[in-house]
Amino acid sequence: MDELVERVDDQDRVLGRVVSRRQAVQEGWLHRVAVTVCRDVRGRFLVHRRSEQVSRFPGLYEVEVGGAANVGESYEQAAARELAEELGIRALPRLLFTFLNRSGLSPHWLGVHEAVVSDAVVPDPDEVAWHGWLTERELQSALLQWRFTPDSHEAFSRYLAFRTARS
Repeated sequence: MDELVERVDDQDRVLGRVVSRRQAVQEGWLHRVAVTVCRDVRGRFLVHRRSEQVSRFPGLYEVEVGGAANVGESYEQAAARELAEELGIRALPRLLFTFLNRSGLSPHWLGVHEAVVSDAVVPDPDEVAWHGWLTERELQSALLQWRFTPDSHEAFSRYLAFRTARS
């Protein structure tokens, strides 16, 4: 069953139109996606490889965990739901920023969150084929060598810029 999402405008305002995510992607309609960059208490980043069975970007690596915001969900609610579904993590991710992301399959508003989580994650094998914890230096190297999703590159570079600006 395809997810139902709400169309939004170029200012991220809900238009009141419910559509399937598949249709939103095919038509290039703006909708919301929530992702979370997960770190452990030592500052390492969670990286995972998507299962070969997923419909979008099978087998590619990701720096963040996430998915479309369902009808009526806030970015934070969608991020928390996706963490629970994909990694078995119960956490309240903190929304850092949103931006209009034009990378990937179609344009969408991307809400980037951060969560510090335990390193004991229980990934859903239908979603996650592999996961590991990388230092920032290891992750920067992996981003150049491994095949990551377009959202990973864009969201992580903006995440690092956000963190630098805040420190």
